Amino acid sequence: MAVYTDVSDEALRAFLQEYELGELLSYKGIAEGVENSNFYLHTSTGHYILTLYEKRVSEADLPFFIKLMGHLARAGLACPQPVRNRAGTALGRLCGRPAAIVTFLEGVSLSRPNAEHCRALGAALAGLHAAGRDFPMVRENNLSVGAWRPLFAQAEAQADTVAPGLAARTRADLDILEGAWPKDLPGGVIHADLFTDNVFFIGDAVSGLIDFYFACTDAFAYDLAISLNAWCFDADGTFHRDKAGAMLAGYDAVRTLEPAEIAAIPVLARGAAMRFMLTRLVDWLNVPPGALVQPKDPLEYDRRLAFHRTAADARDYGWEG
Repeated sequence: MAVYTDVSDEALRAFLQEYELGELLSYKGIAEGVENSNFYLHTSTGHYILTLYEKRVSEADLPFFIKLMGHLARAGLACPQPVRNRAGTALGRLCGRPAAIVTFLEGVSLSRPNAEHCRALGAALAGLHAAGRDFPMVRENNLSVGAWRPLFAQAEAQADTVAPGLAARTRADLDILEGAWPKDLPGGVIHADLFTDNVFFIGDAVSGLIDFYFACTDAFAYDLAISLNAWCFDADGTFHRDKAGAMLAGYDAVRTLEPAEIAAIPVLARGAAMRFMLTRLVDWLNVPPGALVQPKDPLEYDRRLAFHRTAADARDYGWEG
């Protein structure tokens, strides 16, 4: 989450006239994240989140995201619910952007999760995959392995200004990942962006999952690999095997991982690190003028990639099954 588009009080009040949400009491921008513009809303009927869709989110994909959240909630997953306006639609326009309001979830995100939090996250992710199995819509993952080389082309000429040797390391990793990327793994709806700020906890229990705007159809184990990267490393690249092992065990306790998925964990984790290094690198080099957001450091994921290059099999990620 982030803020790229400023929303005036007058514009927001006019937008809210399309809804039955009562009187606007307050609102403020949410600084975290890098993709859309997000605001906390407090009205006389409660608390909500307003999102203006920007950057990589295609307007044509918005019905997929909106309908997916409704489907997952009906299946018992704790996630935001889109709020429909007086016309019965969940999508509108605000400040020239597609916009939606969703319900607010209670809980807090964790900046330093422990192993038990990671175990709970693994179980929640498996629950998401199970809840989405019969979702009828399909959305291609447009940030999977086939997109990484074109993404790198946008930053390759300047990559070594961010870190010496980054361009050569990235080219070598892309050659390996493109040749080794697994196919035909079990799959369906995945979150594809389940960072710590997209998971809420009350105590040690997961209270909700948010920000489904990268959700797509892909391998379940790739979604798990994204979370391994996001939850089990420090910013300096230190890997916490206990956290990763707990996450894998928590997932496997809800949805049994197949042997092919377990064997693919090292390459999937390496690929997930590459995906986020590249999108962060492009963002780092192309911050929109006036954006109220701090781009995230691509070198955090370059340091994760250094670990993944040394991993031989799933045991290096704490797998003990």
